[in-house]
Amino acid sequence: MHTKHPIAYCRPGLRNSQRGATLIVGLVLLLVLTVVGVSGMNTATMQITMAANTQFQQDAFQMTEDAIDITIATQNLNTDPLTPVILDWTLDPSYDRRAVVTYQWYTDVPPGGAVFSGGNTGSGNTTSAYHYDVQSVGRGPRNATSQHIQSFYLLGQTQH
Repeated sequence: MHTKHPIAYCRPGLRNSQRGATLIVGLVLLLVLTVVGVSGMNTATMQITMAANTQFQQDAFQMTEDAIDITIATQNLNTDPLTPVILDWTLDPSYDRRAVVTYQWYTDVPPGGAVFSGGNTGSGNTTSAYHYDVQSVGRGPRNATSQHIQSFYLLGQTQH
């Protein structure tokens, strides 16, 4: 028993006119996918660069805060407004900080207005609040910089 397989009917003129059309459509789709892929890679690269710059800016901010913390913690201060105390650069090319502490003024604290350790109110002595400004600069990679100005005061016996 012989079965005949159906043969698709094809007109000879139609087949000859479509020769190469599939190749052109395939190449156009490949070109579109390539452009989309390259665009996606450029976007991803840009986002990585932006994230890195944000991190470097945060590093500079932390270096600035570090310089302020060091100057306040060491308390290497004076009461001469013309002679600022300087925490100099560490000369690290990637992460560095600098701070300048300048004495501003003092204010007298009313008697009994300041309680020192052990409950001593400093009776018999005049207490003053010595006011300072710290100007700090921090640097990070890719020229990231941060600058802060912070004021603080210390209580002590009057020395004027």
